[in-house]
Amino acid sequence: MLTKAERTKQFILETAVPIYNEKGIAGANIDDVLEATKLTKGCLYGHFDGKDDLSEQVIDLSLKMVSDKIRAEVYKGKTIKAKIFAFLDFYKNPFETYISGGCPIFNTAVQVDDNYPVIKEKVAKVIKIGQQELTALLQYGIDNDEFSKDLDPVIFAFKLVASVEGGIVMCRVMETAKPMQGLIKSLKMELEQYIV
Repeated sequence: MLTKAERTKQFILETAVPIYNEKGIAGANIDDVLEATKLTKGCLYGHFDGKDDLSEQVIDLSLKMVSDKIRAEVYKGKTIKAKIFAFLDFYKNPFETYISGGCPIFNTAVQVDDNYPVIKEKVAKVIKIGQQELTALLQYGIDNDEFSKDLDPVIFAFKLVASVEGGIVMCRVMETAKPMQGLIKSLKMELEQYIV
């Protein structure tokens, strides 16, 4: 069971996640978090060593939240094809994302540069792990004769992630979800070409 202090810290982090996801690391500020939580600066600084510490912990939580949610959806599938389709379906509506403001993995990735080396490393790790997990799923499908050996799991896993993440951004900018529906349908049809 969490202590009162741990619950307060968790509340701050959970409240800050959508703020950071919508405004970005540079755009989010302590006052936004204080206004949303209705806490004092003293309380906030009792849990964090400043904005950099808060930012790192908020990004950690947002990356964990979305990664855990994607995994939960993917592992509901009974076949590898169903698991990959579940991954794609997770992204089918670029406006109703699990955390408001879009995909936190992509949002954070485009914000980080040499000004945020610690956060950049965290995002890179999440992306690499996600790619490895998709690649492993596809390879498992090949090894168990669900997919043809003509399928390159590394390239297809990269294609899946690059396509859906890019699709989210483009759809949000163009203010239409329709292209995403077509993209997901196309990726599913491509995968089905490898079914044995």
